[in-house]
Amino acid sequence: MNAACDRCGLLRLEDVSHGYSGNEETASILEGVSLTLERGERAALLGVSGSGKTTLLAVASGLEPPRAGRVRFLDRDLYALDENRRAALRLAHLGFVFQDIQLFPLLDVLENVRLPLAFRGDADAEERAREALEAVGLARRARVRPSALSGGEQQRVAVARAFALRPLLLVADEPTARLDRGHARRVWDLLTGLGRERGTALLVATHDEALATDCATRYRLEGGRLRNA
Repeated sequence: MNAACDRCGLLRLEDVSHGYSGNEETASILEGVSLTLERGERAALLGVSGSGKTTLLAVASGLEPPRAGRVRFLDRDLYALDENRRAALRLAHLGFVFQDIQLFPLLDVLENVRLPLAFRGDADAEERAREALEAVGLARRARVRPSALSGGEQQRVAVARAFALRPLLLVADEPTARLDRGHARRVWDLLTGLGRERGTALLVATHDEALATDCATRYRLEGGRLRNA
């Protein structure tokens, strides 16, 4: 990352607003949201269900164009790129843990974790996938399909898939919501460890304020607006 990127932050949201149009009116979800995330920074996003946390994460990671404002990642305007270039940038540098998990049902656990690495062209894709599954305690479940796993195990596979990419930015939407306290702490330590070991920035939406205290930066989303928590 060049010096210009160091000055502007790894990720920067500038006065971002977003909403969805219905039959008669537009429902506003985000209103003038601005934030900057530096390399290696850990930021927690707090807020009640329906407050717009998932929408903010999707906008920040290049998955959902905002209604207004700008999103910059690695000093590039994400939504000035066409979809192919934006997807390539995400694959190269960004990991995402979805709240609804999004595993491929016809692939086994190892293949689910290995696939984005292989698609990116990583020669050590299988080795990295196995290491990630070991890190979340699922090495013995590598050859079963997602339907054979509990909800918590599926969530850990999703975390392993994002972790294996070793991204510059990892965005996670309620990554511990389906986990018991012990596994939640293990997953959280894994995610936050990426920042310490590899300089990965973490932006995570969570209801767990106890875990969020591990993040130096904490935001709360209320009424579409972002404030420090």
